[in-house]
Amino acid sequence: MSAAPLVPPAVSDPGSTPSFGRLLSLALALSLGAAVSLGVTRFAYGLLLPPMRADLQWSYTLAGAMNTANALGYFLGALLTPWLLRRLDGAGVLLLGTWLASLFMGLTGFFTDAAPLLLQRLLVGVASAMLFIAGGLLAARLGAQMPSRNGLLLGVYYGGTGLGIVLSALLVPPLLEAAAQVPHGWAWAWWVLALACALASALLAWPARVLRQLQAPVASAADAAAVFRWRDFAPGLAGYAMFGVGYIGYMTFVVALLREQGVAAGRITVFYALLGAAVVASSRIWAGLLDRYRGGQPQALLNGLLGLAIFIPVVTGYFPMLMVSGLMFGGIFLSVVASTTALVRHNLPPSQWAAGISAFTIVFALGQIVGPSVVGWIADGPGGLTRGLAFSAGALWLGALIALRQRARA
Repeated sequence: MSAAPLVPPAVSDPGSTPSFGRLLSLALALSLGAAVSLGVTRFAYGLLLPPMRADLQWSYTLAGAMNTANALGYFLGALLTPWLLRRLDGAGVLLLGTWLASLFMGLTGFFTDAAPLLLQRLLVGVASAMLFIAGGLLAARLGAQMPSRNGLLLGVYYGGTGLGIVLSALLVPPLLEAAAQVPHGWAWAWWVLALACALASALLAWPARVLRQLQAPVASAADAAAVFRWRDFAPGLAGYAMFGVGYIGYMTFVVALLREQGVAAGRITVFYALLGAAVVASSRIWAGLLDRYRGGQPQALLNGLLGLAIFIPVVTGYFPMLMVSGLMFGGIFLSVVASTTALVRHNLPPSQWAAGISAFTIVFALGQIVGPSVVGWIADGPGGLTRGLAFSAGALWLGALIALRQRARA
């Protein structure tokens, strides 16, 4: 059953197909949700971890636990979101999640004790999961308006994470420098990032209003045989869980590793900004792959390449190779997320997309709960951060092998 026409009847013929330009504009606007939910609320922490760790005397285990708390909140949010989607529409959950995420980001700057900081990271994880799942659902319905461009439209939405990473890379270092003589000067970065999230939340009102028309379709009798069942997607779900374990260690600790290796602050800013730019570009790089395959092949390929990107800093500290690692990582990791939405869309009727996306988000969150703490615990040992990243690469390669077993549904 196809989704409702995108353009309101008062504006256009309800049976007409919206133009690609309009769909692309909506996808770009919707991508601000991904920018907030992952690009800022999660990944900006990688830039703030070194000054917070030095100021608050954290171990790597505690530093990793902050992102573990965030991932636990993401898991709880993934469990909560299907319930919310039954009571609110996708656009309503999107806006609720983005405003809550902005609020909790700002509150983080008011605390220095570990317990309230852990709580804030958990709460922002809950909000970002609500936002990310609702945005992914709306992006899938948007792509259904033009199936030949579905992979690109999904990639544009998920690539919005890169916009958040670039914004964080441009804002956080100068803010830290300006507040260097202020006690707990890192708090100013949290407050400014929260304001940026609030601005993005206000801009999301337009795509939310338009996409509210794409209501969840009612399952037909023919759809009844195609309901989402976990066992049908077990290899894809397991491979995605390993992705959650593996990728988050890199995003949590790569800046700390660069600082340990003596990389200048300006180079770190360039590294992080180019990583984010590569995320944005990834929507075009992998769109054809996501459209062509209906099974686990895209997830397997992307997991394998991502493991290679993470393994580069394990074997060399040569900065040009580290830049290759960052560009590869940025150009791949969000496309793994998009590959799971594409898998759901290829193999389930629209009425089951919310259930499928939520299930993949749940296992993703479980993997992220494990990853940061394990990498931090390894990094506190004799092997340091490079050994922790070797663990991350291994988790991704295992996930690639598992994902290869995912078959398309008949």
